[in-house]
Amino acid sequence: MNTQPFNVIGIGAGFSPNLKANVYEAARLCVFFNAKLILIHVGDSTTEKQDTLIEIVTPFVKDGLVYEFVFKAGDPVDVILNATQEKAIDLLVLGAAQRENFFKYYIGSIARKITRKAKCSILLLIKPSVNRIQCQHIVVNGLEDARTLQTLDAAFYVSKKLHASRITIVEEIRQQEVAVNVEDDKSLRESKIKKEKISRREDFRVQQMISEVPDAYKKDITIKTQAIFGKRGYSIGHYAEVVGADLLVMNAPSKMSFWDRLFPHDIEHILTELPTDVLIIQ
Repeated sequence: MNTQPFNVIGIGAGFSPNLKANVYEAARLCVFFNAKLILIHVGDSTTEKQDTLIEIVTPFVKDGLVYEFVFKAGDPVDVILNATQEKAIDLLVLGAAQRENFFKYYIGSIARKITRKAKCSILLLIKPSVNRIQCQHIVVNGLEDARTLQTLDAAFYVSKKLHASRITIVEEIRQQEVAVNVEDDKSLRESKIKKEKISRREDFRVQQMISEVPDAYKKDITIKTQAIFGKRGYSIGHYAEVVGADLLVMNAPSKMSFWDRLFPHDIEHILTELPTDVLIIQ
């Protein structure tokens, strides 16, 4: 495991009403993670803009915050993506609307376009706050995927650094795996038995991955596993919303073509309607 997965944190610093709250969230993470902050503004540099950003980050300098500005005019998506590569950003923080309407979903907001193309991890914030709100409960996917162990490691690292009290690993199981048509009591029992068997199998697999997470990151935190039968992406998003999770941690998508967005699956369901703040691990 990379014991310091986030060394450089970037944030898109657009001069919107949420600018201060977004920057405060990113600066706090830098202090918690001992990371450098890169503030990326799409547009020309002016003394007024620099003074505004300096005023916002100054309260964190006493806590050891190191920061740098990037000012560059151009297409917002291209400017921010290029900055993530040029500055070796590990984690990009973006403010995002919780829901997209039909038109925006197909056109794509800036935050979601960047999420689909970025080669670094992404944190989407739907309710940034100037005053810190304690992160209590983190939900993370437990998919059977080569990248999931890295995602679990990152989720436990974040939970330790943010002093979260609970972490739930959700195993999303496709309904097709049960493959029993419930028509009477007998078929209902068969379906129930099959679900229990699959749940035990998935729980064993996830427990094996949890055992590989460093003990230091599992100390003083309640760990739970939860099997859910349903559509991947939609199911875990709904679960995170229902339990009131503060953060949902997901694997980055393996591919993002036009057809993936036209027929949403996995993380595309999350991007359509963000249930909470979402951390996507690349």
